[in-house]
Amino acid sequence: MSSYRNSEQPLPIMRGAPPALVPPKMDWDRPPWNRWTFQNIRQVLPTAEVWRGNGPVRALPRAERDLDGLAVSAVGGAETTLAGLLDETYTDGFLVLKDGAIAYERYFNAMDWRSLHLSQSVGKSFTAGIAGILADRGVIDVNALVTDYLPELSDTAYRGARLQHVLDMTSGVHFDETYTDPYSDVGQMDVASGWKPVPPDARSSFRWPHHVFEQILGLGKVDRPHGEYFSYRSIETDVLAFCLERASGRRLPQLLSEEIWQPAGMEESACWTVDPAGYALASGGLNASLRDYGRFGQLYLEGGLVPPGWIEATRNGNHAIFGEPYTASLPEGAYRNQWWIEDPRSRAIMARGVFGQLIYVNWDHNMVVVKLSSWPDFLNTQFNIVTLAAIHKIAGALA
Repeated sequence: MSSYRNSEQPLPIMRGAPPALVPPKMDWDRPPWNRWTFQNIRQVLPTAEVWRGNGPVRALPRAERDLDGLAVSAVGGAETTLAGLLDETYTDGFLVLKDGAIAYERYFNAMDWRSLHLSQSVGKSFTAGIAGILADRGVIDVNALVTDYLPELSDTAYRGARLQHVLDMTSGVHFDETYTDPYSDVGQMDVASGWKPVPPDARSSFRWPHHVFEQILGLGKVDRPHGEYFSYRSIETDVLAFCLERASGRRLPQLLSEEIWQPAGMEESACWTVDPAGYALASGGLNASLRDYGRFGQLYLEGGLVPPGWIEATRNGNHAIFGEPYTASLPEGAYRNQWWIEDPRSRAIMARGVFGQLIYVNWDHNMVVVKLSSWPDFLNTQFNIVTLAAIHKIAGALA
């Protein structure tokens, strides 16, 4: 079945008692099912709570502007409106914070202000935020070897890699990130993380990892020396997270709750998907509300809870080691501390996830933008390009 935009007739996924259309376990994250599942992960997978605590919610004052009719470019170059682009790019929620206030907030596809939406790889940047806080406190040293924290990895390809290498995804470890191949490393990670069962037509001789740490222990091939080149490997975030857990003596949901969620005054408790060994998937399993994703962006914009030195380092990536295919959507980009850098002038940063998840932080405009989506494709370079161009138009309109 094909997917549907917000302006089209939705499929009755999980409607009725019992529901007639139930997302299949093998394809729950694919179209059209992801239009429902990305907002209902707790009905799909086991999760662990990220508690918001009993403290006050950080208020987001409202200074709203009607940007629905703002002229922006559509895919293909024609002119459309912001509202039209949000429909074209399968948007579930869209938020603009300007000077710490809500300038524009829209919900689609049955999402509302309390809905928890899957972040995919946007969650990587939250893990990095925890790392920055713990590094500032001396709990971890980003220049230490990964094996200082996880000696079990001494016989793997991570031997000799430093925490900064996994933060920047510049280790030389071989990891195939082909999303559509179930036998690729990231395809095996679907099974290891508990996101998917073993494919029913899988080769009987193939050994599937039972959980994420087991998969990490099986990574033995090195493509190049550590630190030489950026190559996107989702599992780097999980290596980092295991180091954080080992150094702090706390599990990842507890770390996020105590170090970020509670002190930041988040509005809703979040949740993280967990693998069969109870590990929260740092690289893609975080679910939170639209406004709380925005509040996280504000932490980087303002500094304080996330140390200013960590934020400054995050904004200074090395473009010389950043090449294709990443330059297709970020021709002047870089990657540092689990964030994408737009260009060397603005040094705006982005947390990005497949199927259209985005947190954009820009200091020149004192602005945070969050886009939560359920694209029909894992990756869509044109959607990325027109969304970023629209964000620049929004910045100009709010100046």
